[in-house]
Amino acid sequence: MLKFYGYKQCGTCRKAEQFLQQANIAYEFIDITLNPPGAEKLAAIAAHAGVSLNKLFNTSGVQYRELKIKERLPALSGPEILVLLAGNGRLIKRPLVTDGKRATVGFNAEQFAAVWG
Repeated sequence: MLKFYGYKQCGTCRKAEQFLQQANIAYEFIDITLNPPGAEKLAAIAAHAGVSLNKLFNTSGVQYRELKIKERLPALSGPEILVLLAGNGRLIKRPLVTDGKRATVGFNAEQFAAVWG
């Protein structure tokens, strides 16, 4: 079953959930702000989605700006990025959807259709 790391107040997450529901795809919803994935899982999701670790950041989020992540990012190592993300679910781009072998970061209808449809 898919694991859907999202936030119920997030419009993008609602669109992604609606896509999965309309496609009759079962998933387990996990509130990313209360239970962010651990560093190891985040690394696996990035690898399965084919994205770099910095693409896991929610760059439009308040926490991203308040913590000045953009300025800090060039000096951070991969493990430091993962620890930062795993410790604060509001920093993570959402939704993260994974079945353990494939993953998507954020929501794009065409990408969802290709990966999950």
